Amino acid sequence: MLNETNITTEIEVNGFAIREAALSSHEVEKLVLALEKIAEDGPVRKRGGVFAIRNLLDASSEIRSLAHSSIVRQLVEPILGSEFLPVRGILFDKIPDANWKVPWHQDVTIAVQDKVEAEGFGPWSVKADVVHVQPPPSILEHMLSVRLHLDDCGEENGALRVISGSHKHGRIPEAQIQSIRDISHESVCSVKSGGALLMRPLLLHASSPSRIPGHRRVVHIDFAAVSLPSGMRWFSEATPIAV
Repeated sequence: MLNETNITTEIEVNGFAIREAALSSHEVEKLVLALEKIAEDGPVRKRGGVFAIRNLLDASSEIRSLAHSSIVRQLVEPILGSEFLPVRGILFDKIPDANWKVPWHQDVTIAVQDKVEAEGFGPWSVKADVVHVQPPPSILEHMLSVRLHLDDCGEENGALRVISGSHKHGRIPEAQIQSIRDISHESVCSVKSGGALLMRPLLLHASSPSRIPGHRRVVHIDFAAVSLPSGMRWFSEATPIAV
């Protein structure tokens, strides 16, 4: 069992936590095979190979089962409590033909079923045929992202870099990000295959291009422990959240 007190404190203070061996090597192999089965259309992005899959919870029953599994609940429940649900899944990979740099940013958009006007929500956009919107910080503060690594991920192949504690600043205007970086220490989140990186969406993070060939596959699942207002529904929401 995880030490719930420690992981809760880590997330509260730092905005992130790493847990190695969240998945066994057999579980990693099953997920790799499941991802290889997904048809290369719709939410799949290719450039010399598949490097991103949006709407992953809908594209893969295996990923959907993982998101509801006891393995993942053990990671998420100490942070969000017992009433939460997975609301978005994405696969990220860095391959030689799609080896991008991600600048410093916060994750400030959510995927929803329909556009519903509500105070504090906006602007709106559409990605891979799914409606997205920027919600108020109060929504993002009740969310947690779990990044499950299917390959070893170190500084040499584009590991995530984060600024500890930056999630406490709320939504940070882009013009202020550099000034926060100037006075902050960044941490490199190296994670072995099967490990998990947990992070708050408002944590400032970035990544560099990979310097080595091969895969850097990460299954990114967002979880929420809050309902949306005015009849708005999370895109992957099957049933309302109990509150």
